[in-house]
Amino acid sequence: MGNRVIAEIQFADYIFPAFDQIVNEAAKFRYRSGNQFNCGGLTIRAPYGAVGHGGHYHSQSPEAFFCHVPGIKVVIPRSPREAKGLLLSSIRDPNPVVFFEPKWLYRQAVEDVPEDDYMIPLSEAEVMREGSDITLVGWGAQLTIMEQACLDAENEGISCELIDLKTLIPWDKEIVETSVRKTGRLLISHEAPVTGGFGAEIAATIVERCFLRLEAPVSRVCGLDTPFPLVFEPFYMPTKNKILDAIKLTVNY
Repeated sequence: MGNRVIAEIQFADYIFPAFDQIVNEAAKFRYRSGNQFNCGGLTIRAPYGAVGHGGHYHSQSPEAFFCHVPGIKVVIPRSPREAKGLLLSSIRDPNPVVFFEPKWLYRQAVEDVPEDDYMIPLSEAEVMREGSDITLVGWGAQLTIMEQACLDAENEGISCELIDLKTLIPWDKEIVETSVRKTGRLLISHEAPVTGGFGAEIAATIVERCFLRLEAPVSRVCGLDTPFPLVFEPFYMPTKNKILDAIKLTVNY
């Protein structure tokens, strides 16, 4: 009918009953039709990540599942202003987009958001903070934690460059590569478990592209390979101090 379709999953933890429709139908619809049809600019909004008291059924970060699927775009904003601009771009994109919104930011984030219509381009990362000693890459609510770690590292004489990926698939390889070629070091942080997390894809790509420029192994500060705990959430989360320790280890390697 020419309308744009926006579906909302109240928690990303419960997106899995729709996994078959998203992965086997929406992602492949254009391909199997020889580019004659698409699925109406489908955008699926889903709150994801830690909420502070959610436990194993309300705090998961399932972005890596969808990043493995050709035909889907995966977008994650870090703030209210970014959320509006990226959401409008997602809705107007003809491809199906899984739009993960950080749960933790719903009641924590405060920012001036323009009332007028504006779009933030997909698949374009942003250098939030320029630096010379190490590159940090993240997305969503984790960027606030990473920014705090950058400030603490600066007090100890370490200059950090911080990049918000914004779109995980297809991600902006060029801006990350340019930064790593300058700094010689890379740290990636996300809430999802470390094994099979999207940070592994970034690490592998940068090693392929920047191997001779790297001065230390790529570092990952991520969630643990366990179901998301409730009582032990502080041990699970990739905190500011964990990131700061990893920054120091990488810079002093």
